[in-house]
Parts: sequence; structure tokens; C-alpha cells
Amino acid sequence: MTSLFADFLSSLSLLNVSLAFMGVLAGIIIGALPGLSATMAVAVLVPFTFSLNPSSALIVLGAVYTGAIFGGSWSAILINTPGTPSAVATTFDGYAMAKNGNGDLAMSVSCMSSFVGGIVGVTCLALFAPPLASISLAFGPTEYFWLAILGLTLISTLAEGDNIKSLIGACLGLLLSMIGISVVGGDMRLTGNISFLNSGIEIVSAMIGLFCIPVILDLTSLKGKHLTESESPKSLRLVEAFSIMFKNKLESLRGSLIGTFIGILPGAGGSIASIVSYGEAKRTSKKKDNFGKGEPEGLIASETANNATVGGGFIPTLCLGIPGTPPDAVILGALLIQGIKTGDTLFTQQSDIVYTFIFGLALATIIMLPLGLLMGRYAYKFIIKVPKEILIPSIIFLTIIGSYSIQNSILNVYFMFFFGLIGWVLNRAGFKASPIVLGLVLGGIAEQGFVQAYIIGNAQEAILANFFARPISIVIIFMITVGLLYPVFKDKFFKKKKLAHD
Repeated sequence: MTSLFADFLSSLSLLNVSLAFMGVLAGIIIGALPGLSATMAVAVLVPFTFSLNPSSALIVLGAVYTGAIFGGSWSAILINTPGTPSAVATTFDGYAMAKNGNGDLAMSVSCMSSFVGGIVGVTCLALFAPPLASISLAFGPTEYFWLAILGLTLISTLAEGDNIKSLIGACLGLLLSMIGISVVGGDMRLTGNISFLNSGIEIVSAMIGLFCIPVILDLTSLKGKHLTESESPKSLRLVEAFSIMFKNKLESLRGSLIGTFIGILPGAGGSIASIVSYGEAKRTSKKKDNFGKGEPEGLIASETANNATVGGGFIPTLCLGIPGTPPDAVILGALLIQGIKTGDTLFTQQSDIVYTFIFGLALATIIMLPLGLLMGRYAYKFIIKVPKEILIPSIIFLTIIGSYSIQNSILNVYFMFFFGLIGWVLNRAGFKASPIVLGLVLGGIAEQGFVQAYIIGNAQEAILANFFARPISIVIIFMITVGLLYPVFKDKFFKKKKLAHD
């Protein structure tokens, strides 16, 4: 206990508090810019941490990571473009709230949700890291395949109006995910002899194009302001936001736990966590018809989940040396450069470093709350006040810079504009971007898991058993079945109840 208190005091040193503050500030700004992902934010700052002691270096990288995941919600709410891939589900209700004149409320709810998710993730990291890390080892290719299928079953949940068009959009996303070299086997597919496509569709630039360019084109053709100004734009609407959070406290906790668990799974990340959390929130909500139209519950589900993956992702990273999310892979490299060995010994032989970092990560999450609320207020006021003649070129400039900086290639910019035009045409025809992006993100995970699981099952001469007899797989399959059949039985139940009442 004395040692933990000493680590707590160490995390509160002037240097560590300053690093946490500057890291969160930089992360929020970078995360809010479309294309500049949390991974990029962390990677850029790694060389600057070499002169710091290990715990301080970890604190600044964790703070940047925390700030960037939250910052991605800003552009998702204000311009319908996820600042980071984990903010895709935030666009569904966040932007709708802004269009309805509640952008300031959406910014406050997003910040509070991010705080709750971050705190739950860090708490799980501190209390349950070693046992939770061992659970992630039980996930093999089969479990990842079924987890991806679980995400794909949410397509009908995320549908905005026409389920058939949403399924068609998801299938298009799955086809796009197959372009390039096969994830297992190395076969070349659907490239049209274009070498740029050998590595497959670049997800971030495609996502920027699908979400952002249609908004820009619509802005140029519509009269009036981009967003409706609320009746109290000078207020943070804290009381109203806190009331919403309190009413949805169980949803906040569920989203945080979903995000923490999915963050533990290597390679899953915040994009899957937020989508799964959003789907579960909509499936169980009494106000499911409001989802996609500006329902704060949907925003809470997305933001609690993707921020909880920060703490959850550090669990396998620190305990097993297996990155839970892409930014964790960068941070793991920084750990190795600092001479820190991950594993069980990290929590015994180098406990001062790891617990100082955990306390520092919690401190960064706490700093994010007032800083995010204050900055969000001015960001919202700026967006609603700035003329479209300035706003549209600024957004285009940011999308170009963001797309180019992913691989330092002008081809990604062309790629982004191409997908943007395709997205605009599809949007006019009633096809939304979210199912396409969902298929694109989950397609590679599902394919890799399926092929690897099939090869393993074939070698064991037990293909069906490998897919359907593993304990975790059975649980996920049950969740998929419930998710698919629950709406059908619920609709039939309500129809019978209505007929009986009539």
C-alpha cells in the first residue's frame, strides 16, 4: 500500500501533470482533424519521449492516445466525419443532434461519456490486468471470425430506413475489403493490375471520402448555415448533459465494459467496440426509433466504448506484450526502447513504473473532462459562426492533408475524392456510408479468421468442431442468434399484443 501511494504521488509530480495536460491537449487537436488518427498522434511523439524516464514517457503517450480518441468525436459531431476510425458510430446520432440545434449538448455528452469510458477502462487495467489478459489468449482465429460476424449482424441495427439497401451497402464494403493481396495465401484479387491496390483499400482515406465529401457537396448546394444554432449556445449545458448521463448510467457502464473487453482482444480496437456497443444500445433501448435521429443514448454508447478501449488495450500490451489496439503497438515499441520487459514480471519487478503510468493515465482522463468541455464549447461556437465560404475550403484542406499524411502519398488523396464521389452518388440513391465502412472494416478480420480457422480445423480433421464446439465461439454464436431473432420475435409479440388490445 505504501508503494502504491508513492507511485500515486510520483504521478502527481509537476513534470508528469504537465506532460499529461499537454498530451491530452495535443491528442484532442490531432484526433479532431480527419485522417490524423490516434496511432499517428502517438507515433509522431514517440521520438520525443526517449529523453524521459519510462513512467513519464508512458504517461505522455497514454495522454495523447486518450485525447485523440475523444477528439475524434468533435469532427464526427460537427461535420459528420469521424476524426478517428473509432468515432464512426458517433456520427450516427452526434451529427444528427448538431443538425437539430443540440450540437453544444452533444459535445458535452460526448466529453462526459468519454470520461466515464476512460475511467472504467483504467480501473479495469489497474484491478484486473493479469487475469483479463489471460482471457485474451483464449481467443483464436475462430473466435475472431465469429466476433466479426457479430459485428456484421449489427448492419440491420445500424440501418437508417431501408434494411435492404443497408445490407447491399455492407456487401459492397465486404467486396472492397477483398481487394488486394489475400490476408492468407497471398493471392492477388480484384486489383485490375493497379499496383496501388495491391495492399488493399486504405480504410482511413476511404472513410474520410465516404463520410466527409458528401457533406461538403451538400453544403455547397444548400442555403443557410451548416448547423442550427441552439437557444443557449454560450452555455455548456452541463446540467442537461449530466442529467442525460445519469438517466443512462447503466448504458454508460455497459458501453464501458464492452469497450474494455473488446480493447483487450488484440487487433479489435475502438471501431468495433463502438459499433458493437451502439448496436446493443439500440437493440435494448425503449427509444430505438430515435436512434440515428439525434438520440443521446446512441452517442453515449459509442463514446463510452471507444474510450474504454484505451485502458482495455493496455491490458494485453503490458501483461503479454501483445498490442490490444494499433496505438498500443506503437507504445509497445516505445516500451522496448526504454528497456521495459512486458509480462507478469512488469507488475512485480517494475511495479513502480507501471502503476505510476496507470495513475497518470487516470489523471489524463480526469484532465480531459474540463479541458474537453471548455474547448468543445469554443469549437462548437466557431463552427456555427464561421461562414460556409470559409468552412468548406477549410474542411477540404484538412481532408487533403489528413489523407496525404496517412502514407505520404498523393494517391490516397485521389482515392479519398473518388470514394467521396461514389459515397455522394450512393447517398442520393438512399445508401448510407456506415454499412459500407462496417463491411470494409470487418471484412478483413472475418476473412482472416475464417481461413485460419478452416486450415486449423482441416489439419485436425474437425472443421465443424473447430467452428461450432469451442466454448467462447458457442457464446458468441448464441449472441449472434439472439441479436438476429430478438427483433423478429419482439415485433411479432407487439403485433399480437396490439391485436389483442384492439
